[in-house]
Amino acid sequence: MTDKANQIAALLAPTVQSLGLELLGVEYQSAPGGALLRLYIDKPADARPADADGAAQPAADTVGIEDCEAVSREVSAQLDVADPISGHYTLEVSSPGVDRPLFAPAQFARFLGQDAKVTLKLPQDGRRRLQGRIVSVADEEIGFEVDGQPLSVAFDNIDKARLVPDWAALGLAPARDKAGRDARPGKRKAGRKPGKE
Repeated sequence: MTDKANQIAALLAPTVQSLGLELLGVEYQSAPGGALLRLYIDKPADARPADADGAAQPAADTVGIEDCEAVSREVSAQLDVADPISGHYTLEVSSPGVDRPLFAPAQFARFLGQDAKVTLKLPQDGRRRLQGRIVSVADEEIGFEVDGQPLSVAFDNIDKARLVPDWAALGLAPARDKAGRDARPGKRKAGRKPGKE
């Protein structure tokens, strides 16, 4: 997050928390016609039921439009009083969605083993963009497995990061076998023509 986004997040986090929600992060984009301020909110992880291993499970009660509206009303009033943004701006309040943005090392740690798309502030190993599995989080260093190779990135060098949804696991894309073919039962195998056995 930018310095301005961090400042606004620090200002608004207690207000969002008072509504029983968590402020995951803030995106602030200035533009000549007016800035965009986007808040990402979620149900707190400690409010989610735990599985047998003690890990928080996805909340059955996810953030809804009513939550976004309540946060929008409360923070709008607070922003009017504190006035951290000069000029016109648009406020958006959103749930994280399936391609959840990651704003803090603790959020990376929560999703160990999942894939993320990352944009770096400064190039590392000749790249500014990477996609890989989150394998470790330690001392402000995020470890990824990218193309089968380990890559450690300083959290301060991460400009933006989002989870990469597993569409097949979500039931929104067909499962694939190791050869890349549709693995759903009863589906035609690649290379076979109808009527030919």
